[in-house]
Amino acid sequence: MRAVTFTAAGLGLAVLLTGGVPAAARPQDPAGGALAAYRNQHLTWGACSPGQKELRAAGARCADVTVPLDYADPEGRTLTIAVSRIAAEAPAGERRGVLLSNPGGPGGLGLAATLALRPALKEVAGAYDLIGFDPRFLGESTPLVCDPARKPAEPGPTTTPRRDFEESLAAAREDARRCHARGDNARLLPHASSRNVARDMDVIRAALGERRLSYYGVSYGADLGAVYAQMFPDRVDRFVVDSVTDPAATQYEQFQRSGGPAEAALDEWAAWTARRDSTYHLGRTAAAVRRQVQALLDRAERRPPRVDGLRLNAPLLRMILKQPLVQAENDPIAAAVVRDLVAAAHGGPVEPGPELARMIELLKSPELADGMLGGMIFMCGDGGWPAGGWPGAPETYWRNSWRSRATEPVFGPFVNGVTAPCPYFPAPREPAVTISNDVPVLLLQAKRDHTRYRDALAMHRALRGSRMVTVDLRGHGVYGREVEGLDPVPCADRAVNAYLGGGDLPREDVTCPTA
Repeated sequence: MRAVTFTAAGLGLAVLLTGGVPAAARPQDPAGGALAAYRNQHLTWGACSPGQKELRAAGARCADVTVPLDYADPEGRTLTIAVSRIAAEAPAGERRGVLLSNPGGPGGLGLAATLALRPALKEVAGAYDLIGFDPRFLGESTPLVCDPARKPAEPGPTTTPRRDFEESLAAAREDARRCHARGDNARLLPHASSRNVARDMDVIRAALGERRLSYYGVSYGADLGAVYAQMFPDRVDRFVVDSVTDPAATQYEQFQRSGGPAEAALDEWAAWTARRDSTYHLGRTAAAVRRQVQALLDRAERRPPRVDGLRLNAPLLRMILKQPLVQAENDPIAAAVVRDLVAAAHGGPVEPGPELARMIELLKSPELADGMLGGMIFMCGDGGWPAGGWPGAPETYWRNSWRSRATEPVFGPFVNGVTAPCPYFPAPREPAVTISNDVPVLLLQAKRDHTRYRDALAMHRALRGSRMVTVDLRGHGVYGREVEGLDPVPCADRAVNAYLGGGDLPREDVTCPTA
């Protein structure tokens, strides 16, 4: 449900479906109603594919929804969007409509995502048709396939920060090349955008015969929900957006801004680890533990350590370190990984523990690059927010990475670098979405998330009709945490379920206690 990615590693000329945004940006339909056939299409429901075991076990049915590749040319080429439905259990008079969701990424597969919410939704789940969908070009929707990724060259026994940076540029160029070179991908890729996914969502709504749409989205999925609410405000029923970003900032700026919270998370983790020095042997004070991490990176920028047959340079180490620190519950994982990496950096043979072994296995996997395809194409397809907005000059990333070391020595070089191949993609065909409306929305945010709390406040101000539920924890995603084995926030779960169940938005913003 929560997708935390490090890279995840056009667009039509007009918004053609209805919406009540300001006159200068109001969607138009130059095709003169040519979209009616998409809105009124008949869906053929059948068994979900054999790979969708959870959906099949739950009794879901699946169908394909036809949408235009280019909403400015609805009579042209079409795509199919894979959709699942678990019918509401409530009597007809108590049914609330349909509930869609998106699990984040960008690029997360969503065919079974709404089903995964059912334990958190509790009795509310039965009031909705639970609708999942794979966004365009992903999963069981019409796919976009790139050329197979070449096996990356292993880092050499010695390196420098600049050499590591140049290798990241080469990898980004290669990812852009292999995707644009295959078939007619160069024609398809400009239509991989958040605006078009929102347009597809509205076609799904209409094809289901629903006047309004309810929705839950987390991370990028939360931003996608805000895009839909801006484009189609008259179609919004109950919208919940969990862990959002600043709608005035670009995707690259959001990556940059995550450096400060990541360093703060490292401080928290270092204090936690120091209290357990008898287990991890990384230092008895937070400062000592942090010095171990910095020394590990300093060595790797000269001589990358080898672990389980794979040499890990500093960019890889920064990525490995950042991921578990997003959730405080992962502190033991981070400590075990750092313990093994420090041992390897000192030259001794290391049998990695299960935590590091799983990461190494993923890094060795030939499917890793293809698994990041969805994040890559959507981060590069938007004009600035909720994805996109990447500088074109490679030296910009180098300067930002180098300067960040003064205040963010561990994660600054990573979050300021080239984490996606977007500098080598053509310019997006549409600008970033501007969020400014009074549509009712319930917004959730953790104060110590890597997506900054102040950025969520910016979204809250832009969504003038929203109410915000806040909790002081380190984590990404507030609702339904217990389902994923994380510490729950019962107050937030109750607020979401009360709202989705038909209640009003809270009269004022809510601050939840931690469990």
